Amino acid sequence: MVNRKLSTLLLVLLLGNASTATLAQAQDEATEVRQLLEQRDGEIKQVLSDKKTLTDAQRDQLKNVINQGIDFEGMAQIALGEFWSKTAAQRRSEFVDVFSEIVRAQSLSNLDVYRSTVKYESVSVDGDSAHVATTTVYRDVPTEVHYILNRKDGEWRVVDIILDDVSTAEGYARSFQTVIRKKGFDALMASLNKKLESMAS
Repeated sequence: MVNRKLSTLLLVLLLGNASTATLAQAQDEATEVRQLLEQRDGEIKQVLSDKKTLTDAQRDQLKNVINQGIDFEGMAQIALGEFWSKTAAQRRSEFVDVFSEIVRAQSLSNLDVYRSTVKYESVSVDGDSAHVATTTVYRDVPTEVHYILNRKDGEWRVVDIILDDVSTAEGYARSFQTVIRKKGFDALMASLNKKLESMAS
């Protein structure tokens, strides 16, 4: 009886230690995710500084800083939904390339947005997924911005940005999948390439 009680006590202690270790690991990962986004925000503001206009080199630098933490393949997969697995690997790769270039170009459409102050409300980590809730204040207007990140190859990458309950990835999904259902994947690619060309001109 004594041995059984001792075994039970040891099991409880082991489980308690395991639970504490898991909690500590989750907290460390949450800190890592937050620091990643804070560093990105700091680098963006450093490039912008108080400049009214940017040189081409500065715009390229800013574009890289803004987009370096985005998992474009993961976002593209969400955008295509069921059609991702139905599309050949080479065509998927072509889609990711064009899609990422469009997103990168659009990221510089309103530079003042990146001057907003950011308050981190919460950071939660569940395995290889993380959710970060923030509030940004732009022109005295607070906006809820949520980041969804996945850990890929040991690095945290953003796969979706949700502004005031509107998902960026799902917005693309509704548009892209509608085109595919009505006209096919080739029509979507033609439309995206045309859009990319117009943005470059």
